[in-house]
Amino acid sequence: MALTQQRKQELMTEYQAHETDTGSADLQVALLTERINQLNSHLQANPKDHASRRGLLKMIGRRKSLLAYIQNKDFNRYQTLISRLGIRR
Repeated sequence: MALTQQRKQELMTEYQAHETDTGSADLQVALLTERINQLNSHLQANPKDHASRRGLLKMIGRRKSLLAYIQNKDFNRYQTLISRLGIRR
């Protein structure tokens, strides 16, 4: 269920702000989006898994907070991030 190390590394190289960046808000949003998408597919196959649904809702709330932070800091960065991730049409 969790992200594989290889997929996580791919996301890090794609969304890093600089070479040693391991936890910027953009990167955290990208990792959360990947995990949210995985959990969505899991919950479609297992609709009665309420513990995973709760975890999904917590992740969505965390991503929402990070996106609000990015939006307040730099709106252009926010726009490019949501278009790259394909969220918030």
